[in-house]
Amino acid sequence: MIWVLVAACLLAAIPAGLRWLRVAQREHYLAGAVTTFAGRWWTSGIANVILLALAVIGLIGAWWSVWWAFLVPLAQVGPIGLSIRGRTSPLAWTARLRRVAFVSGILMLAVSIAGAAVESGFFIAVGLFLLPALIDIALLVLGPIERMVGNRWVDQASARLGYSAAKVVAITGSYGKTTTKQYAAHLLAGSFRTVASPASFNNRMGLARAINEHLVPGTEVFVAEMGTYGPGEIEELTRWIRPDVAAMVAVGPVHLERFRTLERIVAAKSEILDRARVGVIAVDHPLLAGLAAERGDTMEVITVSGDGADARVTVHEGVIRIDGTEVGNAPGEVFAVNLAVALGIGLALGVEPDDMVSRLDGLPRPEHRQTLSSSERGFTVIDDTFNSNPDGARVALGLLERVGDGGRKVVVTPGMVELGPDQFDQNLRFAAESAALADDLLIVGRTNRGALLEGSANGGASVTVVNSREEAVDWARQNLGPGDAVLYENDLPDHYP
Repeated sequence: MIWVLVAACLLAAIPAGLRWLRVAQREHYLAGAVTTFAGRWWTSGIANVILLALAVIGLIGAWWSVWWAFLVPLAQVGPIGLSIRGRTSPLAWTARLRRVAFVSGILMLAVSIAGAAVESGFFIAVGLFLLPALIDIALLVLGPIERMVGNRWVDQASARLGYSAAKVVAITGSYGKTTTKQYAAHLLAGSFRTVASPASFNNRMGLARAINEHLVPGTEVFVAEMGTYGPGEIEELTRWIRPDVAAMVAVGPVHLERFRTLERIVAAKSEILDRARVGVIAVDHPLLAGLAAERGDTMEVITVSGDGADARVTVHEGVIRIDGTEVGNAPGEVFAVNLAVALGIGLALGVEPDDMVSRLDGLPRPEHRQTLSSSERGFTVIDDTFNSNPDGARVALGLLERVGDGGRKVVVTPGMVELGPDQFDQNLRFAAESAALADDLLIVGRTNRGALLEGSANGGASVTVVNSREEAVDWARQNLGPGDAVLYENDLPDHYP
């Protein structure tokens, strides 16, 4: 019977492992992420809690009888809702994922055989029960190896960047990095042959790939977006992508789950300034204003603002001012602080203000960041699905208030994530503001359902709960028409419950 249990657990580990491997891939192979998401999934909904309880009962009962242990592989029909392939984030069998699958599979096999050797149903089943943790262990073990594998591409990118002699602009911030990068690349393109890292390629391997694939001979400026999940990551990036100009766009609770405090976020992201000639810092947040004052003692700092703070470059209420002089007007619905940072970057590279202002009419509109369109049924759609920060969400609500033709206003959201201890309160506040403005609030999924329901309880909006964004889109198509407007605020991939 022991070996029958081993076979049952190994067979059940195949679909279960595929689910958790997809989570690992979507969470950028960060050790610990799979276990965190497993905890979220197994406690999401009554069905999953029951399956978790069955597995726990099976483990406890296995101390007395091997038959109880069969409840653990039986429970692997869950977590219900987490699919193997995925709709929004399908599993991609990259070389890295294959290595993770191999190592975690070996660990699972070793635990099962060891349990069989001591004839313990508990130790056989516990490997399956702890499969997410085994995958996290595999990620931890493979971390140094993956780094060595990536060194080849990083060295190639570093050499390519060196040969080009291109000036580097590096941009970071809690949010707004991609928009600022696109604005800056557009404004600089009138004066330099400019290449920007594509999409959200903002980590070590993403930037290496961007340089190796996109940096062409004759490039004069390379604009790089830099992100971080912890201290030291940006500092390491700037060793081989040394910035001439480094920009800090904004600070907020995004990734507060990992950093725990805003001060730690600022400390980690300010590493981008350490090797730069000029720093461009948005001083609308007190922590960034303090950083600008501190760094001003050791480097040239260009201060900018989108909120009317005292700074060299301001974009406020549609008016652009540089060194106190009005130089032009910002296009409608532009992200003010992102444009201010982009203009500051241009100043740091010696571009004349008039040359940048002349290019404002062609300023790109970042995809899925408060982009406006009209549906086939005639209602206005605000696509803000790539935004996940509280400040941007409130700006999007302001846009929803202004659009439409007096018709029905709808907010569709799964809420915001990675906000750490602030997540519940921030989602509660956003739901309250949405319910006060909108006629309808559609809550997507379970991740922030409790906070969003509580926040919307005292508002005037009708509240509807749906399981996916696809259901919300169908609702909008069936219920909205000309003069109405819907805001899609944030969108979580389906590896979130």
